[in-house]
Amino acid sequence: MILGIGTDLANIARIAGVLDRHGDRFRTRVFTPTELARAARRPHEAATLAKRWAAKEACSKALGTGLRMGIAWRDMAVTNNRAGQPQIHLTGWAAERLAAMTPPGHVARIHVTLTDDHPWAQAMVVIEALAEISGAAAENMS
Repeated sequence: MILGIGTDLANIARIAGVLDRHGDRFRTRVFTPTELARAARRPHEAATLAKRWAAKEACSKALGTGLRMGIAWRDMAVTNNRAGQPQIHLTGWAAERLAAMTPPGHVARIHVTLTDDHPWAQAMVVIEALAEISGAAAENMS
């Protein structure tokens, strides 16, 4: 079952301007060290960070809170798996909110997709609840 859906569109030039004006103060307030390291390796840092900004906004919307109720920017971290697929990891109040909205007997899974086409970066997040498989059912599946 779908627990939440969120989307966001960010202007890359706007994020570049914020980076120019506020530099590391902005970077460290919003992004994790892993996100910053990935962006630093990319030829267009602002586009990489704009996609992650959009993902965090979209995730907060999918959690049903927006960026209020105690969710911090760094409570949502965007990484990539070995295949390059983006993932969102939650900590702090964002993780607590996800646990509270997940029905008993279910496990939450967060799906995220990112794209950019200058001057825009876009993200979409879908939070899904999957029924947990009992021990007997899991044995029958193997």
